Amino acid sequence: MSAPHGKAASPFKQPKAVWAVAFACVISFMGIGLVDPILPALAESLHASPSQVSLLFSSYLIVTAVAMLIVGWFSSRFGAKRTLVIGLAVIVVFAALAGCSGSINGIVGFRAGWGLGNALFIATSLAVIVASASGGFGGAIILYEAALGLGIAVGPLLGGELGAISWRGPFFGVAVLMAIALVATLAFVPELPKPARRTSPVAPLKALRHRGLLTMGIMALLYNWGFFTMLGYAPYPMKLSAHQLGLVFTGWGLLVAAFSVFFAPRLQARFGTAPVLYANLLGLGVVMAVIAAGVATPTVVIVAVIVSGAFIGINNTLTTQAVMLVSPVERPVASSAYGFLRFIGGGLAPYVAGKLADATDLSVPFYLGAATFVLAIPVLASGHRLPRQAESRTGEGEPVAPTLTRVGDAPGGTTPPVVVAVGDHDRAAVIVDTAARLARDTGSPLEVVHVQHIAVVEEQAVDAEDLGHARATVTAHLDRLAARGVAATGQILTSVGDHAAAGRALARHAAELGARTVAVGRSPRGPLAQFADGSFTTALTHAATCTVVLVDPDSDPRPLDAATLTALRGAAG
Repeated sequence: MSAPHGKAASPFKQPKAVWAVAFACVISFMGIGLVDPILPALAESLHASPSQVSLLFSSYLIVTAVAMLIVGWFSSRFGAKRTLVIGLAVIVVFAALAGCSGSINGIVGFRAGWGLGNALFIATSLAVIVASASGGFGGAIILYEAALGLGIAVGPLLGGELGAISWRGPFFGVAVLMAIALVATLAFVPELPKPARRTSPVAPLKALRHRGLLTMGIMALLYNWGFFTMLGYAPYPMKLSAHQLGLVFTGWGLLVAAFSVFFAPRLQARFGTAPVLYANLLGLGVVMAVIAAGVATPTVVIVAVIVSGAFIGINNTLTTQAVMLVSPVERPVASSAYGFLRFIGGGLAPYVAGKLADATDLSVPFYLGAATFVLAIPVLASGHRLPRQAESRTGEGEPVAPTLTRVGDAPGGTTPPVVVAVGDHDRAAVIVDTAARLARDTGSPLEVVHVQHIAVVEEQAVDAEDLGHARATVTAHLDRLAARGVAATGQILTSVGDHAAAGRALARHAAELGARTVAVGRSPRGPLAQFADGSFTTALTHAATCTVVLVDPDSDPRPLDAATLTALRGAAG
């Protein structure tokens, strides 16, 4: 495929509006990891117990959870930019107040306000980046994922450096950086149109009546219980300074980012979503049990926490995609409902862990966290068949598995066609015209398949383009080909999150057509992304029963197979 997203090769050729929001995203994603290095210092300076300090997580996450239920309604009523600005302003005010506070109760309260601002921000940031991007949809998503990874990785490091000066440092640091982002957002982000249809404030709760969404939500609640138990309590048995804790959690954050972006899609493509999640949850259970058993040995805890970053990165990516797959409601509503349950689990865990630690010893909360990771496996298994059922669902809600929508007349005749897959970018017409010459040379009709990709990042799903725009794009290709006397038909292939699933869906479609060849162009996202394991092109090549070729207007078509993909991947690296 020539890329289902993107209008430019570089994701960094973006307007100032995108950079302003991306910068704010980095700071926002720092928010949780930022306070980890200062937890022991907070407890010592404010004469608070670990259970009292843990409420910094609980207040932040519980308010975020509740706010997730209304942010969709709020954004649809007041607009994306206003929601974004209010969220940033709230974070600035409450982060600064937390830094000024002289009591643990005050900081806990101000962290709650911070959580409200964070919910408003994360609900709209990705949509604003995509709407403002001129470097292409794919570039906007890559930039958002880069901001996510950078924030997760750098947050603990910055928290450790500022925390080494004073425990107040991370709070004031966030306030200053978010204030800069707020000014930049006001200056550079344009007003964006409100959605034609307002979201109901009760829609997320009603959505939880659907078994698939409720099952995945409960699984996420259990996962986040274990995750935030570790995040909230692991710093204490490490017995490190704020600077040293920052380095440990930076190592953890780097693994989260790397496994989320690079490894999760490859594992998903090879083994499937559910099997990878089963193994991943079991792995997290083992890691937490190791922390519990070795809680008296700082080295054991440090190594286990860093290793857990790999499992957490995989889980964060695949769980959200699974939610979008099984949910029968609109994606923004599904995101809000899922986020509510997810953050509720994260918010309750530190509070309960603190009470358990006070009543027993520090190992008990970690054993409970291990149990919640393992308990999430049978919960997920109870809905194991839901993704497969979703693939064939034609009832309410939006399409979730890759689906094909015909544009124009059905193909006539029995001659095997050439199929060309393209996305919404400025080289699409060139790729289609090159494939048309290939079809003409072989005496075949041409079918143009336009790939409409819906990206899934964290709790959010965003469309690269609406169906009307995709239909107009295909119609333009067909009209141009018809003017040249080329017989062609059109399809729109819509996919959610999983590039490999879209590639396999196109391979099945080509087999049903008895296609002679499937043609793809070079992706604006670059060869490293195009030929990676788990990519659209790789999955298509492995699954296709006909020849798959890489077309370029300046060279002959290049057949793709396993060996060719390996060579192209190696050349890209």
